[in-house]
Order: sequence, then C-alpha cells, then structure tokens
Amino acid sequence: MAKLASKTKQVKPKNNLTGFGLALMAFAGVWSFGNICNGFGYFGGTQVILPWLAVFVLYFLPYSLMVGELGSVFKKTDGGVSVWCFQTIGPKVAFFAGWIYWVVHMPYLTQKANMMVVSLNWIFSPQGTIAGMDVTVLQLLCLAVFLVGVVLSLRGADMVKNIAKIAGIAMLVMMFLYILMIFAAPLINPEHTGELRTFDIARDGLWPNDMSLLVNMSILILAVGGCEKIAPYVKSMKEPGKGFPRGMIILVIMVFATAVLGTIAMNSFYDGQEILKDNADFLANGQYQAFCKLGYFFGLGDWLMFFYAAANALAQFSAIIISIDAPLRILLGNADTNFIPKWWLKQNKYGSYTNGILVVTIIVSIITIIPCFGIGDANGLVKWLIDLNSVCMPIRYLFVFAAYFALKAKADQFVNEDYTFIKNKHFGKFIGAWCFAITAAACLMKMFSAPDTFQLIMNCGMPFILCGIGLLMPLFARRSKNKFNKRAGK
Repeated sequence: MAKLASKTKQVKPKNNLTGFGLALMAFAGVWSFGNICNGFGYFGGTQVILPWLAVFVLYFLPYSLMVGELGSVFKKTDGGVSVWCFQTIGPKVAFFAGWIYWVVHMPYLTQKANMMVVSLNWIFSPQGTIAGMDVTVLQLLCLAVFLVGVVLSLRGADMVKNIAKIAGIAMLVMMFLYILMIFAAPLINPEHTGELRTFDIARDGLWPNDMSLLVNMSILILAVGGCEKIAPYVKSMKEPGKGFPRGMIILVIMVFATAVLGTIAMNSFYDGQEILKDNADFLANGQYQAFCKLGYFFGLGDWLMFFYAAANALAQFSAIIISIDAPLRILLGNADTNFIPKWWLKQNKYGSYTNGILVVTIIVSIITIIPCFGIGDANGLVKWLIDLNSVCMPIRYLFVFAAYFALKAKADQFVNEDYTFIKNKHFGKFIGAWCFAITAAACLMKMFSAPDTFQLIMNCGMPFILCGIGLLMPLFARRSKNKFNKRAGK
C-alpha cells in the first residue's frame, strides 16, 4: 500500500514561467492593432508618440507592477480586484469592486457587437465603409449579434475560448505583418515606395499641439488597461521577485515599440492632421482601409483586409460571449447575499447564471437602442461608443489602485517574500494615489468633452446610473432575504 501511495502521490506543478513568457501572455491580452489606430485617430497621427511614452512610463509600468505585488501577496486566492479589496479594505468595497467590474462591461458589450458588424460589413459589402448605413439598421444588427452571443453563453460555450485564442493570435500576426510590410516596402516593392508618405519629425511632430492630450488621455489609458488579468500567474513564475518586474518591463517595451512603429506605419498612408479634422470615419473604418491600401500597394488586392476583418469579427464575437459570462462569474461566484439578491444566483445545467444573463440582456439592449434617438450617422456612433467605453471601462481600474493604497497603508499586516514593487509604504501609497488620480481625471475630462448635448448626457449619465444601481443592490438583497425567510417560515 505504501508503494502504491508513493506512485499515486501528486506532483506539485513546476513554477517555470519566465519573465519573457509572462510578457508575451500579457501582450496578447492587452494590446491590439485597434489601439494603434485609435491613438493615431484621436491625436493626429505621429503626435501620439510622446503621449504613448508618457502613459507607458508614468502609468502603465507602475500599474502593472502594482498588480504584480497584489497578485503575489494574495497568491493563495483566485486573484481579482474584488478579492484584493476584500482583503485590504472590506466586504462593502469588495462588492462594489465586483459590481463595477461587471457593470462597466455593458457599454463594452454594445461596442463589441458594433465592431463585429463593422467587420462583417467589410467582408460582405463591396463598399466596405459603414458611412451610409442607417443607424437604426446598424444597431438592430448589433442587437441580433449580441442576442446570438447570449444564447451561446447560456450553453457554456467553452469552444469560444479556443476561437478567441486563434483569433487573438491572428490579430497579433496581422499587426506585426502590417508593420513589417510597411518598413520592408523599399526592399519588397522599390518601384512604388514613392507612393508612401515619409515620416518627418518637423512636419508631423511627436507631441500634440492642442488640448487633445488632456481630453483624450482616457483613450490611451483604456488601451493599456486590463493587466490585472495576469495577476494569478505570479505564483507560476520561477523567481517572482525578479521575473515579474522583468516581464512587465519587457511588456512595456514591446507595447511601446509596436505603438511607435505602428503609428509610423499608419503615417505612411494617412496624414494624421487631415484625419484629426473629422476622425469619425477613420475610427470606424481606418484599420480596414489600411489593410486595403497595403494589399493594393503589394498587388494582393483585398485579401489582407478580408483576413484581418475575419479575424477581427471572430475576436469581437468571442469577446462578447466571454464578457457576458466571465464578469458575471466574478460578481456572483463568491456572492454575499447581503449585497446580491438570491434571485441572481440561479444557474442552469451548464453552470451559467441565467437570471444574471437576463439582466445583462436587458441593460445591453437598452444601451444598444438608445443611440438611435440621438446619433445621426453610423461613423459618429462608432466614435461615440469608443468615447463612452473610454469613460466607463477605466473606472474599474480605480479599485486596483485603491486596493494597493490600502495594502501599503496596512503593510505590517501583509508580509510578502515573493515580490514587492515598492518597499517604502509612504511612496507606495503615493504611487497608488497617483494612478488613481490620473485615471479619475482622464475619465472626467473625456466625459465632458462630448460634441453635442445628447452625447454629453449619455457620457455623464451612463456611468453614474450603471454604477449607482450598485448602491441599491444591498436593499434589493435585503428584500430578497426577507421574502426567502418568510417562505421558509423563519
């Protein structure tokens, strides 16, 4: 029996993740070609380069390293911002962290459906651009796409995760291919290199010459956010104390390099200052037009664009299903019935939270339909959804910084031997407060930069209403408990 026991003894998994491996994982989850296009469109081309550098050094790097320390301190948990807030602050803030992480995905789901419809339009429409599409038709198509995602999420479609991985890899390949083909153009197609715009620092500049940096900072923050998803992998590293910061520095270098090179590559086809005069069309269609231009430059026709649009459509659709299911599981997985009504916790045989998904469906359907009454053109709708998400999505990052501030305030209670970003608790509190302030200021500035009254009301009202509902949830939970107790005869 002793011999049998020794044979069946489980072997602990090896901690063999390197800093470079971690950087690659984070890069695939954080960065995309769309981020390059958005920065190019909002800041006027190459004038986004130094703002990118500022965001990477002053925000993204400390943000990533803070996440690493939080993940390392609480490595015995499943990770996640609500767990960090529970451990460092308390159950109420933990609930609101989970609630806001979930609820800000509602506008995000609308945008993902919108982006998928745009991708499909470029595949199947001979004209490609959605400029002439009726807004109501566009949003009804988006709603149809979203509802298909709801049906699949109810069935626990695990295959979508594999599709997401394939589509994500394809998107990264297309981004690197675009950059490489532009810079290799003089060697591959020397006869036509005169058709490309050359990068002139004196002409194009590296820094915005107006207030676009302040107004659009949330666009860059949105682009680099979300690295808290890699926190659970700290415990899988060979040397967390050295490997994690090394991986994060590699990540920042990779993202900054592709941001700069991608921006210069886009500048080969587009005059950023001309785009800035009316950037809605570029934000909606620019990434597809870029691959069209690249394909025709090398005699490949629309094939590069078709492949990119197909990969993007798959990526957006998988993001819809994952964003319906995953944030809800984070909110309800360890739900406290003092804050969440029991009605929300009903699950089907696939483990999907059916009533929670019903609430998601209602909210997203309303958000999808409302723009039909106030936004007149399809390109403007795409731009507004980017603006709205740059206001709403970064709000969830605030709880990461609040948790880090609280961690440093209680440094004596949380001793960590694996990895510490900042040992001095006062400086650590300052960095946490710094990133919190930058995020909050960026969201507020973007919120009030709307071009008309309708969008201003939506930008201001949407985050406050969605987040404010969370304040009422304990009341609903209390009523739910009372009804349950009455039925049980208690």
